[in-house]
Formats: sequence, C-alpha cells, structure tokens
Amino acid sequence: MSMIELLWPAFVLAIALVFIHTIFGLEIIRRGVIFTDLAIGQIASIGMALSVAFMGGAYQSVMTFGFALLAALIITWATKRVEKIEAFIGLLYALGISSIMLILAQSAEGTELFSKLSASDILFTSQEELYKSLVLYGVVSFVMFVVYPRFKGIQKEFLFFLMLALTVTSSVQSAGVLVVFALLIAPSYAGLVQRRYNPFTFATLFGSLSIIVALVCSYYLDLPTGYAIIFITVLFALIFVISKSYKKV
Repeated sequence: MSMIELLWPAFVLAIALVFIHTIFGLEIIRRGVIFTDLAIGQIASIGMALSVAFMGGAYQSVMTFGFALLAALIITWATKRVEKIEAFIGLLYALGISSIMLILAQSAEGTELFSKLSASDILFTSQEELYKSLVLYGVVSFVMFVVYPRFKGIQKEFLFFLMLALTVTSSVQSAGVLVVFALLIAPSYAGLVQRRYNPFTFATLFGSLSIIVALVCSYYLDLPTGYAIIFITVLFALIFVISKSYKKV
C-alpha cells in the first residue's frame, strides 16, 4: 500500500484545515487580535480536559463546544466594552492554559494528555473523522461566505466568533491548540504581506503546500505530526515574510 493510499484522509483533512482556518485567520490579523483564536482554542480545551480527566472521554465534543462558545461570548462582549482588547484576550489564554494544567494534574497521564491537546497526530485520520470534519467545515464556509456578509453590528461579531468556536471545537480535537494557532496565523500572514495575488487564494495554497510537506516529513522521518506541522508551516511563513521585507529595503 502506497503512502497516498494509506494517508489520503490525513492529506484531505490537512488541506481542509488550512482552508477553513484561513477564512478566520485573515480577518483576525486584519483586526489585530492575534490571540483570539488561541484563547478560544485554549478555553475550548478545558472542556476536553474535563471530559478526559473526569468522565473517561464522554461528552467531549459537547463540552469542548460549550467552553468554546463561552469564550466566543466573552470575547464578543469584550470587543465592544473592554479597553486594550488584545491584553484581555491574552489573559483569557493564560487562564485557559493554567486551568488545563490544574485539571490534568489530577490525571496520571496529565503530561501526555497536555501534549495531545497542544498538538495531536492527524497522520492516521480515519475516513469517518474526515467526513464529519468536512461536513462541519462545509456548513461553516457557507455561513461565512454567504450569510455572514449580510449581518451588521454586534450580531455580525457574534456570528463570526460563533463560527470560529464551531471550527475550533472540531479542529482542536483533530489537531491540537497550537496547530490550530499556526494554521490560523501563518498562511494568512503570508497571504497578506504579498500584493500580487488574492490573499485568501494565496494563503490557502501556501498553507496547503506547507502542511503537505509537514505530513510527508512526519511520515518518512518518524516525527511528531502536530509539531512538524507547526514547525514547517511557521518556518515557511517566516522565511516568506522576511524575504518580502528584504525586497522592500
């Protein structure tokens, strides 16, 4: 069996992850609230940690979404009420990660579970997991491209963060918080610093190439898949951004 036959669900999921996170990543960078996705992902992971540590993994998706939705509601409110919103969101992230460590400290496998929450292995994603993710991402994409532009004001803000919470609920369980952060920011950053192509199209292609290279390297070099994705995606983005800056000098 060839690598493509064995790992095609992982490759399709990887490209889908890049696509859906680019939708949000471009807007997050434009708004200058980089910690938003990381904070929602980290708060969402509290639900995962509680499920794994105290419920044997039961109700994991429900609890993850519940905490992600809570974070989305808080951030939606804070964007209109709180000064220095980036600092506020950064504190939410710190609260989330410390909460997870305290929860997982009650489990004998705490360190291993924390590593999984940070960066999971998508290399051997099942077809069932893939199809569930694709259905969710399809619904979110429809809402963001068709429904979202028709909203205004606080309703539009809430819809944005609600869709982000739904996306993060799925992707955090599939890939981990840090992988989600890397995929939200790195490709979108590269897409925004160039001027020749449409930012969304460029970011999606850039991120897809990066994550495929990461999966291949992880498979052949026996590397941790999640951290390989983070390293290669971020490295490629940094090299690209630096090269674009250098050309401007």
